[in-house]
Amino acid sequence: MVLRNVRVDVRHVFNGEYHFDEEMFVQGRKIITDGIRAVKASVKRENFEAARQKLGQIFHPLQDFYSHSNWVEMGNKLPNPNLIRSDTSIGKIADKSRATCRNCDGDDCTNNILEDILKERILISGYTSMLPIFASKPKGKCSHGGAIDRTSSIEPKGGINKDSLDASHGHLHTKAANMAIAATSELLEDIRQAAGDKTFLQMMGISKRSSRGLSFVINTRKSMSDDIETVRSITPLIINSDVGTENEPSLFILVPSNDPGFGKMIKTTDPTAFKNAINSLSANGGEDVEELSLSGLQLALTAAPSSSEIFLFTDAPAKDKHLKSTVIALIERTQTVVNFMITGSTALSRRRRRNDSKITASDMQLYRDLAHASGGQAIEVTKSELPVATSIITESSNSSLVTLLQAARSPGKADNFTFMVDETVTKLTVYITGRSLTFTLISPTGESQQSSDTAGSLITASQSVGNFQSLQLKTEAGLWKMKMVSTNTYTLKVIGQSPIDFVFDFVEVSQGPFAGFDVLDTRPQAGVNGSLLVTLTGSDSATVTEVALVESSGSGEVKGVVEPQASGNFLVHVDRIPSVEFVVRVKGQDGGVTPKASSFVFQRQSPINFRASNLIISAESNDILEPGTPFSVPFSVMTNGIGGNVTIRVTNDRHFDSTFPSSLFLETGKSVNGTVTLTAPLNTPSGTDFTLTIEAEAPGGNDTNYVVLRFSVVNMVTDFTQPACQLLSLQSNCSNNCSSSMWEISVRVTDGSEGTGVDHVSLKQGRGSLNTNLTADNGNVTLVSYKASCCSPDVELLVVDQVGNVGSCSYTPRGGSMAAISGSTKLSYSPLLYLSMVILGLHVLTELGI
Repeated sequence: MVLRNVRVDVRHVFNGEYHFDEEMFVQGRKIITDGIRAVKASVKRENFEAARQKLGQIFHPLQDFYSHSNWVEMGNKLPNPNLIRSDTSIGKIADKSRATCRNCDGDDCTNNILEDILKERILISGYTSMLPIFASKPKGKCSHGGAIDRTSSIEPKGGINKDSLDASHGHLHTKAANMAIAATSELLEDIRQAAGDKTFLQMMGISKRSSRGLSFVINTRKSMSDDIETVRSITPLIINSDVGTENEPSLFILVPSNDPGFGKMIKTTDPTAFKNAINSLSANGGEDVEELSLSGLQLALTAAPSSSEIFLFTDAPAKDKHLKSTVIALIERTQTVVNFMITGSTALSRRRRRNDSKITASDMQLYRDLAHASGGQAIEVTKSELPVATSIITESSNSSLVTLLQAARSPGKADNFTFMVDETVTKLTVYITGRSLTFTLISPTGESQQSSDTAGSLITASQSVGNFQSLQLKTEAGLWKMKMVSTNTYTLKVIGQSPIDFVFDFVEVSQGPFAGFDVLDTRPQAGVNGSLLVTLTGSDSATVTEVALVESSGSGEVKGVVEPQASGNFLVHVDRIPSVEFVVRVKGQDGGVTPKASSFVFQRQSPINFRASNLIISAESNDILEPGTPFSVPFSVMTNGIGGNVTIRVTNDRHFDSTFPSSLFLETGKSVNGTVTLTAPLNTPSGTDFTLTIEAEAPGGNDTNYVVLRFSVVNMVTDFTQPACQLLSLQSNCSNNCSSSMWEISVRVTDGSEGTGVDHVSLKQGRGSLNTNLTADNGNVTLVSYKASCCSPDVELLVVDQVGNVGSCSYTPRGGSMAAISGSTKLSYSPLLYLSMVILGLHVLTELGI
């Protein structure tokens, strides 16, 4: 959310409506209210990633309103409640021709707003331009102000912004900042009331569960009946071992795949519902040799949270091999690990039977490539061996597992590897895929054990099935060595359990007037400098000492310069992004959890393999579209490599119809534009999100790049009014002995004749029993009954309609009854809301990006 907030300054610096500049109050409010509509629709369908991204974007104009307008100067003590409502007036806005400011008195701009503007409570904001040749403003209008605002030297000179303490109206900076914080709380409270507490926490990423998702993509062809039975048996083991712990996944996803179709995707936060979905799978059909396994994987990748884990089960080749580059793009963007459980490889069974399709060597290589890209395993076993292989690999579905080393050699060769184990690491495990290989393991103390030595003390347990080996090592802190010998392709991965890990993104540092950085939606540019934003997790005392980009299939590495940032982040600059596949390695030091604890060094590695590109692709578009309406996404492509015809591929995970140019001609160093046009069907449910991937492939196919964009489909809303309550009856026998007396009410709730209908009614206050019943003759009417002890003499009902408008009604048996509907802009002092604000670390971001 914070990074999406900052992105507004990076990508929309000259768009006044995103900052409430140039008196663009109507346009700025529309950005906020359209965004709220999209957030509520996304949350209702549990598309939390889309909701978070949109929230971060609309926080920026919401917060800028208080710094860039004269709301604070007019003496207001509370936020403007109409900023988050589209059915009311935002206030009286200055006419285009009306003067609003006078010249500042030298450097003193405290009184440059005209008295009549403040007296009549007319909303104004400053004009701004950073380019001298375009610097202009209507006569008599205020400027934004500041050194970079060229209009501030045009009469009336000066400015009115409150972005910092030394700004034109810096004496009001603290008041504006506090008002922006209160407005942000108000917006979050509106979302919380519409969503409910549990769903709101999930959307905010605040939960006892881990943030990761667990996804199964399962081929349901007839030959997979044994495999499906294996999945049924291991699913409860995976889920039950984590339920109620911090390792419990926050989201479960099931995608059946077959041919000619795949899906319907099942996405749930309920582990029991996920197990029931697995148990309901049936194997049938699939007479064709190939299946749509990558289409199912694409859907799982776009639905799962970042840094999740996916298990794909199949015994068939992929019919949709053309999606390989798209899937790799999504793996890189989501940093999700994909494990392939393959039971149809001809490497295991040369004997073919009629209608028993097998995966050839080239088919298997596709799955190996995808597993390698994600840092997962491509395990080839017979159907009878699958239960053993699955039980081994599912041990890695733990959110506290970290990667200490990952490498691949294709073709295979003898090589030496090292990995650092620190004192926080437990359950040290080595995974190896490959055939006909040997190794020598050397501990930090110099003790060694060879793969043929079953009596050694370094390997405490080992299992081997198909092409896969798992080794449990004696946990010993220090530098380990592993010598691998094989002429066949192999992969090596070392993992352990530890609270200390890292997350990161490739970022683009702003080159504009405002500080900040934006997360890349594409691959970084090869051969030139680049930046990463690294965040350590699991320790408040740990710090990053080194970050390196390490070649995946070699020994080369590029080390970066680490710059500590606020909130435990580290900005890393490298002078060159490798032109070959690489992983990210982080080294650091932890001073210990207590002052007396000794410090130690640690090393972690990204499981995902990344690529850079000489192609540069970018796209920018509104991220909300209405069903049935054609929607355009402009994009541009440039190359620093060899020019020529660049192939364009466009996919979306919902398979909406789209048109786009199949190729574009590029000249070196010059950009060319294209447009994707797509339409979501009219029956697409509001709140549906989808991911659009635009890929560009250089001549010869040796270089590709992509841009991944997320969009929300939101129906047009005409219902802006809150549901209404009508008290039908209130009965009470309350006495001085409250524990022996009861009171109850009957309430009629309606969304009106033009409303979308009541979605749900819940208790905001009260400890009694609530029952709701939708009346048979009117879908817009809900009957509510509430009964409570007289010891609990107050109740407040929250009423939410189908589009997220929120009202509340309160009743009490004390001295009669009181019923009132209040809008969703009512500011709550809920500890839950404050918790979310604290954990989010939400700062009021000014135009300086702080």
